[in-house]
Amino acid sequence: MFGLWKTWKALEARGIMGINRRNADYVLKYNKRSLYPIVDDKIITKERAMAAGIHVPEMYGVISTEKEIDQLDSIIGGRSDFVIKPAQGAGGDGILVIADRFEGRYRSISGRILSHGEIEHQISSILTGLYSLGGHRDRALIEYRVIPDPIFKRISYEGVPDIRVIVLMGYPVMAMLRLPTRHSHGKANLHQGAIGVGIDLATGITLRGTWQNNIIRKHPDTMHPVDGVQLPNWDGFMKLAAGCFELCGLGYIGVDMVLDQDKGPLILELNARPGLNIQIANDCGLTHRTHAVEARLAELAAAGISETPEERVRFVQALFGHVPSVDASPPKVRTPPAPAIDPATYL
Repeated sequence: MFGLWKTWKALEARGIMGINRRNADYVLKYNKRSLYPIVDDKIITKERAMAAGIHVPEMYGVISTEKEIDQLDSIIGGRSDFVIKPAQGAGGDGILVIADRFEGRYRSISGRILSHGEIEHQISSILTGLYSLGGHRDRALIEYRVIPDPIFKRISYEGVPDIRVIVLMGYPVMAMLRLPTRHSHGKANLHQGAIGVGIDLATGITLRGTWQNNIIRKHPDTMHPVDGVQLPNWDGFMKLAAGCFELCGLGYIGVDMVLDQDKGPLILELNARPGLNIQIANDCGLTHRTHAVEARLAELAAAGISETPEERVRFVQALFGHVPSVDASPPKVRTPPAPAIDPATYL
């Protein structure tokens, strides 16, 4: 019992955020329940983003009823690649990625050959709520297939790598690159076997990786290092993430983004209950950072001012980045280095 107490105190000193603190101090405090549909439904998120001029994968169409499945041909048109996903799905379940056509049929990203009837069956399963949060009836979204930037070719297995940024009241506080593996079946989902790689907020350079509760430096499938990679257009990602506060009104969110080879940074979806493994990938606790942002918010409120997304990005890059931005104001507080987080102990 004493050993558990000692471990808990050590994690608390590191600022490690547990699920109870996340729920009580951030999710419940900053996220109004009435706003959840904005982020829980990918179609609503996409429509709001497009109205705000925020870049997202192009939406080809929506199927809401079994009768509308007959419209699939007209929605797809002559396109050879597209993505079908449940509007209220979670964890990547139910997503079908078509990469090409093959003699009247379709080839998925994994190489599986599918008939038109099999695709219709997948859409029907989505509509019944098979993949939705709570099992509720759902809608099927057909959209543009993201083509990952070539920079990910050496450090990803199939699928599309994505970037998760935790944002508190418009301030990005931590970021992670999620890389698909053979074990995750090409999905960028940590619980299914993807890799989580920390990202320096100031520079966009990747840090260490975590995979199946182990700290790693190389991708298990490609054997290329996952750390030390400079992500292109990093400031663009940071500004997109910061601007999602105004987009959805939720104060504590996870923003999931991708880097398309032609279209650049795109927002995939928002999450009102982002996971906590991002702390392992960054070897850093969230609590110290969220407390620093809350102190900043109190300071600004007392002065009767607020910051733009660009100003919020500069603030966090100076405070939390390993290499501060050259144009940022000197930070008042910087968390001192600390011993590495042991994934086995944390989990």
